[in-house]
Amino acid sequence: MKSYKHLFQRAIAAAPERLHFAAHSHHLWPDASYVGQLAAWEDGVRLADRKWERVMGEIWPAAQGHVAAELELPDPSTIVFAPNTHELLLRIVSALPRRPLRILTSDGEFHSFRRQSARWEEAGSAVVERVPLDSLVERAGSGAHDLIFVSQVQFGTGHVFDGIAELAALARPEGPWVVIDGYHGFMALETDLSAVADRVFYLAGGYKYAMAGEGCAFLHAPPGFGPRPETTGWYAEFDDLSLPPGSVGYAPDARRFLGATFDPSGIYRFVAVRDMLRQEGLGTGDIAAHAGALKAHLLAELPLKAELLNPGSPARFLALRSPEAARWKARLEAEDVIVDVRGDVLRIGFGLYQDARDLEGLIWALKRV
Repeated sequence: MKSYKHLFQRAIAAAPERLHFAAHSHHLWPDASYVGQLAAWEDGVRLADRKWERVMGEIWPAAQGHVAAELELPDPSTIVFAPNTHELLLRIVSALPRRPLRILTSDGEFHSFRRQSARWEEAGSAVVERVPLDSLVERAGSGAHDLIFVSQVQFGTGHVFDGIAELAALARPEGPWVVIDGYHGFMALETDLSAVADRVFYLAGGYKYAMAGEGCAFLHAPPGFGPRPETTGWYAEFDDLSLPPGSVGYAPDARRFLGATFDPSGIYRFVAVRDMLRQEGLGTGDIAAHAGALKAHLLAELPLKAELLNPGSPARFLALRSPEAARWKARLEAEDVIVDVRGDVLRIGFGLYQDARDLEGLIWALKRV
């Protein structure tokens, strides 16, 4: 098995005894991200007030191009960036006129959407229907919803949703809108949105498999959907700054979902990491194959007695259910072996920075547990 540790020397040197198998949770940063971070700082002091010309004129389009290439999107201008996906979700929802909003979602969504949708229910601004993942497409066909929100890969179980095309066929600018949370799919699974780019929203970011850290979330926004979000910042009207006072203008592309001033360093890191992968000749399929080999080897020798929730899944982590999950995680952490737990599910994630030697160390640690 080939090793790619040379791309992660700084992160590995920072904690050389650590065995990090939580790539699905907080992916270690490659050295290229350090170069991107320094470039953001250097541009800030070198260009000062004029740094935004470089950010929006060079770094932003480069990042859009990388996202579009990864997702097979025909037009990079449908991509907009924000500090986190929650901000983008709020702007999407603010562009839907109906209240209470009728939402359909799965019963396994991440805490951010789970919490926000529950609060909307509590406030009376939304009616939320939560169904098992395998019945979501059928329920969506009822026509009884304004917004359909579902994860590409369920964060807790690793189950992969395969009904994006069926949901896209239902989407209309007047509603319903389909939002795919791609955080556990982007750069983990090869994803082709070319056939549905004109119908679905797609949310993801740099924190996990894109290896760029915080502050680089993005949204693909299909043209014609939500031209005037109610929650909006002044960056969304860059193209209309000459409008008369009191007018509220919007960019004609995905920048209509922009907020206000942001820290661009995450976008710099993302571009630097993607450039590094291109130079190394590494695509998402290559990285997934490397992670998949590690996962298959662990499964063949797994010493834990637990229920595997995602057998055969291409997700980049194993989801193992056991009443012992929290205890196992604590015991491993005491030995500087990093995994994570969600309720009674132990999650073990795989990434480019792990190799066969790391896997041997993990297996021995699991045997001791």
